[in-house]
Amino acid sequence: MTFFPGPHSYTGEDVVELSAHGSPVILAGIVSAAMAGGARLAEPGEFTLRAFLNGRIDLPQAEAVGDLVDAVTPLQARAAFDQLEGTLTGAIAAIDQTLFDLAARLEASIDFSEEGYHFVTPPELSGVLGQLMARIASLVADGRRGRLVREGLQLAIVGKPNVGKSSLFNALSGASRAIVTDVPGTTRDLITEVIDLHGLRVTLVDTAGLRPVADIVEAEGVARARRARDVADLVLVVVDGSAPLDAHDEQVLDETAGVRRMVVSNKADLGEHGPPEFLRVSARTGEGLDALRAGLMRALDVEALDDPPAITNLRHIALLERAHNSVSRARAAAGEGGAGLPEEFVLADLQEARAALEEISGRRTPDDVLAHIFARFCIGK
Repeated sequence: MTFFPGPHSYTGEDVVELSAHGSPVILAGIVSAAMAGGARLAEPGEFTLRAFLNGRIDLPQAEAVGDLVDAVTPLQARAAFDQLEGTLTGAIAAIDQTLFDLAARLEASIDFSEEGYHFVTPPELSGVLGQLMARIASLVADGRRGRLVREGLQLAIVGKPNVGKSSLFNALSGASRAIVTDVPGTTRDLITEVIDLHGLRVTLVDTAGLRPVADIVEAEGVARARRARDVADLVLVVVDGSAPLDAHDEQVLDETAGVRRMVVSNKADLGEHGPPEFLRVSARTGEGLDALRAGLMRALDVEALDDPPAITNLRHIALLERAHNSVSRARAAAGEGGAGLPEEFVLADLQEARAALEEISGRRTPDDVLAHIFARFCIGK
């Protein structure tokens, strides 16, 4: 038993932690005994929510805890850990401090307007607001990389039966997740696996072979394959490189002509019958797999992600865009040659920008937003 006295515990409260061996029977007995003594099971994310409500962490740091638990690539973990350490919090606080200073000076100018005092000139105000817009825009632009890191992309592997889709799926995932046989129609449902592709979280989807079928089960598998193809960020079309293209291959190529795709010629170890413009790979020997991974990054239109982005959360990005719009309106209202709108209009826009930033940090976040954020946490956090 370990005692963590508040306010320095994780939640900021007095906390007692019981540690035991990993036997499920023993752990269940401890939990049952605790509940018999008046305890209850925690709600999802309750410990981190308590830490937030007690001021131990702010909302971006609390969200980073969930991201760190869910991380499947080292870059995802690094991005979440940086946010947990307060990198985003610091960037937001610096912007908000500048907005607060401007707002205070504008309010003072309004209070002493009859005396003719102005604590900030229109050119100075416009210049500072322009700098703030650039700083916020930089964070928003970094958010695209951040969303890729946090949410990842989906890659659907399609083709006619027996071209080696499942073998390629297994080779890319590094595990024998999909059944591989010589019998056409072996894969009848969608099989997924998350992989790390140069720091990017990519969900591979192995699909049923695309061909006309009469079997009702395989027909449903083909229908699901087409749905997966339609929603994927990239379609990896696989053809049999050991034989010439046939009518089924041509049909698959026609069906995927209008989507973002990459075409590979599998079974390169058995012959060279595929068109030369298709990347030659062999799921059996591993030939061409490194080139395939590099080609997937190019086809996805993303660069190799080496450094963690400052912002990864869609909620944060949307609020930063709102703040940017408010600051932009404030700058337009301020003018540069003294011909701007009254200072009250500029101040109102600055207050809207600060409200958006405060919603990121959690100082103004509605209860329903908090409930949504913490509902996805596991019980243990």
